[in-house]
Amino acid sequence: MVSIDVHDASVNFPIFDAKTRSLKKAVLGTVGRAGGTIGTDSKVPIIEALRDINLSLRHGDRVGLVGHNGAGKSTLLRLLAGIYEPTRGSAHVSGRVAPIFDLGVGLDPEISGYENIIIRGLFLGMGRKQMEARAEEIGEFTELGDYLSMPLRTYSTGMRVRLALGVVTSLDPEILLLDEGIGAVDAEFMERARERLHELVRRSGLLVFASHSDAFLIELCDTAIWMDKGHIREEGALRTVLHHYRGKDPFANLSQEAMNRIGSPAGPTAGQAS
Repeated sequence: MVSIDVHDASVNFPIFDAKTRSLKKAVLGTVGRAGGTIGTDSKVPIIEALRDINLSLRHGDRVGLVGHNGAGKSTLLRLLAGIYEPTRGSAHVSGRVAPIFDLGVGLDPEISGYENIIIRGLFLGMGRKQMEARAEEIGEFTELGDYLSMPLRTYSTGMRVRLALGVVTSLDPEILLLDEGIGAVDAEFMERARERLHELVRRSGLLVFASHSDAFLIELCDTAIWMDKGHIREEGALRTVLHHYRGKDPFANLSQEAMNRIGSPAGPTAGQAS
């Protein structure tokens, strides 16, 4: 059964710097840093990137992570992916995880687009035969044509994102951990990518999605977690949490086109969320 269970988990990062001296420690200990607290009890300063995280998710959950830069969203995703071990507490994940944090990771600029499709798929846990069977369909989706036979270094940023999105949206994950990074493509292609992204989410047993885009969060998620300085400040219905985080109803600024795409908004009204 697909599940995520995190109990009293904290993640600390020591700052190993041979130039660190008592004055620097005193300044850091006083000022602190976004996303954590710096401790100076030992000779090595410590950033507490996550603090006392408790989380229980099950099959069917669609959770958005919100918070300012440095609040701990990406660190939490990496904890759930098993990239980071908790310094204290525990994190247990059951299910095949597809961690998608950086669309450029796993791409080689010196090989062709088709070869990168295979490499990127292997990086995300797919088998070579699976990727070879999907390569042609992925190539058609990207609309990159002859560029697929050319080295990746000849691609523009938007073309690279197209290629990476084609691979990512072809996966069949049980747990999808997604960090937003898909803005560098043209509007027409983005609409096609949205459809595939929705299909990817539907195929996933569980989604955790960190994003600054209310529109994307509303499209893909129904609950949300507000991260603040490394801890969970609020957890609940997406509209309620976004309202408290933004200080206004998140649906107020959506275009009619966006409203039509997502359908009738779920959750409490703006008055109820305040």
